Amino acid sequence: MPETRPPLPPFTAETARQKVQAAEDAWNTRDPQRVALAYTPDSVWRNRSEFLHGRAEIVAFLTRKWERELDYALRKSLWAFHENRIAVRFQYEWHDAAGQWWRSYGNEQWEFTDQGLMSRREASINDVAIAGSERRITGPRPPEEHGLEIPLR
Repeated sequence: MPETRPPLPPFTAETARQKVQAAEDAWNTRDPQRVALAYTPDSVWRNRSEFLHGRAEIVAFLTRKWERELDYALRKSLWAFHENRIAVRFQYEWHDAAGQWWRSYGNEQWEFTDQGLMSRREASINDVAIAGSERRITGPRPPEEHGLEIPLR
């Protein structure tokens, strides 16, 4: 029996929001193996200028990412959806080994199989240096804040 990852397409506004929250929750674990299970074994990614193919490359990429992006904490918001596709905007904060804090802003486009696994992910991301006092994302989103929009600045 093939792997499934509900909710399944075609998405509604509610199931698209659920899919986005599930992705946010998984990425906030910073567990590359767990995160990679949401993607097809042959998933194709573009992350900034890096191109990945398959779960093994995804795991290696996420491992490198979270070794460099310390205390990473993410927020995602649903931007749009249609049938088996979802567009997301996101922000995450992290610091480097020297202690400099960063806020990374981005957009993603996702495409899903009928089983609800992501077969394609394209991410465009920009980083802005911030002072520690400017942080506003300090850990996983509390349940009472699920579905809330993230501020642009």
